[in-house]
Amino acid sequence: MATTRRSAPREQLLATASRLFYHDGINSVGVDRVLQEAGVTRATLYRHFAGKEALVVAYLEREDQMIRALWDEGLGRAVSADHALEMAIEGVADDAYRHHTRGCPFIKAAGEFPDPESPVRQVISKHRAWFHAELRRLLTAAGRDDVDAKAETLAMLRDALMVGCFLDDPDATRRTFVRNARWVAGLR
Repeated sequence: MATTRRSAPREQLLATASRLFYHDGINSVGVDRVLQEAGVTRATLYRHFAGKEALVVAYLEREDQMIRALWDEGLGRAVSADHALEMAIEGVADDAYRHHTRGCPFIKAAGEFPDPESPVRQVISKHRAWFHAELRRLLTAAGRDDVDAKAETLAMLRDALMVGCFLDDPDATRRTFVRNARWVAGLR
């Protein structure tokens, strides 16, 4: 994907929309509120996005890019395949505990956009496919068997972690996730 230089008003609009969509829900936040809090005009919105759905897609793509960057940064320090698995588990736990404290933005968006063919759900599916593939890659590199089942289980544990850190005691949820994810990944 080619990197293009983005305008400051576009970034302000996207940052504001991202914050509001994540904290208050996509469907409960109107375009007028986003524009007001971003301090941009409606013309600015339509110069950069075809409408609210395109803004939502950009928000989720931004989340995906940030998560991938954190993932790559964390795994770039791994000294072995097992260490990479450990860092992935800790990175997922830290993300839920520190950054995504109100749940998974992708799960939340999926709840608001039930049509699996919508552009929003396509971004969600792409992100989830990437995450599953990364888990399979790490498990394979570490020589684990039954990689598909383990990757599915780790992804499910991540989903539970994201919800649990929001709804339950985040410390207990984090500990439970790390303990069970390490067990699934074959880390002692």
